[in-house]
Amino acid sequence: MSLSSEEIERYARHIVLRGVGGPGQQKLKQARVLVIGAGGLGAPLLQYLAAAGVGELGIVDDDLVSLSNLQRQVIHATPDIGRRKIDSAADAIARLNPHVRVTGHNLRLTAENARSLVAQYDVVADGSDNFETRYAASDACFHEAKPLVTGAVGSFDASLTTLRPFEQNAEGRPNPTYRCLFPEPPPAGTVPACSEAGVLGALTGVLGALMALEVVRAVCGFGEALVGRLLLFDAMGMRFETLAYDWDPSNPLNGLTSPR
Repeated sequence: MSLSSEEIERYARHIVLRGVGGPGQQKLKQARVLVIGAGGLGAPLLQYLAAAGVGELGIVDDDLVSLSNLQRQVIHATPDIGRRKIDSAADAIARLNPHVRVTGHNLRLTAENARSLVAQYDVVADGSDNFETRYAASDACFHEAKPLVTGAVGSFDASLTTLRPFEQNAEGRPNPTYRCLFPEPPPAGTVPACSEAGVLGALTGVLGALMALEVVRAVCGFGEALVGRLLLFDAMGMRFETLAYDWDPSNPLNGLTSPR
């Protein structure tokens, strides 16, 4: 799939970049990426993926734009209040880069529909705000052998990792699953919702951009992805920290006793 002269100019800063170049930009044009959530994380994530020239973006969201979203969900604007988020996001992407195709999925991702959605894409990025969706997405990506970039934010903190549990590491051990990192969801009521605890708007922009970087890395293949590593960001102290985590042989997906 060749690049047009207009695309060569649009992506010139990528094309001259070691690690991306013309071949990497063509991979981006051919890529199909599913973004779960068009909210605080999904908004900057979608913008940067569109700007990068990802060929097709799928957006999963069943919500409407509200006034309280606009403090952080920068892909939407005041005139979009009351619109479906997938429509508002699609219009913003079209204005940013008309070369990107957008497919909206006006639904909530669940364990029942996750695999059929994930199977249509090359890479998945999960910016959802609840553990039920995160487990459904990560399980589906394992079964469909799709790389998953998953991020989460608190009031002043954020975390990010990349999952490829369908592959092995350099030592021949399986890569960890999301269930190796979080075997069980926290007890109900222990993690307050964004509407209760609040969230720093710019924090979602920081993490959404980092998620886009991991997706672009997964498509182009440069650098070292966050597989088996959890990136933590503390916005109060402006500190980044990376923690290693490993495969749990007892996890239900690729553990020693899991069905193959």
